Amino acid sequence: MEQFFDENGCTVQLVFKQQGFEQPSRHVLVLCRFVDKWLLTAHKERGWEFPGGKIEVGESAEQAAIREVFEETGGLLETFFPLGEYRVSNGRSSFVKTIFFGSVKELIEKNTYLETDGPVFEDGNILETRFQPKYSYIMKDDVIKKSIEYLDELSLLTNKR
Repeated sequence: MEQFFDENGCTVQLVFKQQGFEQPSRHVLVLCRFVDKWLLTAHKERGWEFPGGKIEVGESAEQAAIREVFEETGGLLETFFPLGEYRVSNGRSSFVKTIFFGSVKELIEKNTYLETDGPVFEDGNILETRFQPKYSYIMKDDVIKKSIEYLDELSLLTNKR
């Protein structure tokens, strides 16, 4: 288990396995690729970030990942799998997110993308570009860095950072 602090000073614990915490996951984060680019969403308040959100009542984490990617980007996941989980704690409360990695086969144009302005793409080295002001604070902590490095270790990102 790796531990560090996020942009807001909260403690973050990261594991690359499922059900790594006694506390159940109630959120998802989906690192997405589409045509050799990173697929992100432009959150109206936070900026560019990977799609994700809360798991709804009666929904599995996998179902939430599929729904969130579609709602926020119009993307239809072709393949995806759970990468790990992380827990964020501010000392009074905490939550757990499941991290997925997926490939989007098609983007459907939509009239609304809910709390986002829809899909945006990054074809550069996201580990470097994620510190630009257009990116959400969520992109700037070590969850993103360590997840992408882990995908690289698994040889899933050859020349795709």
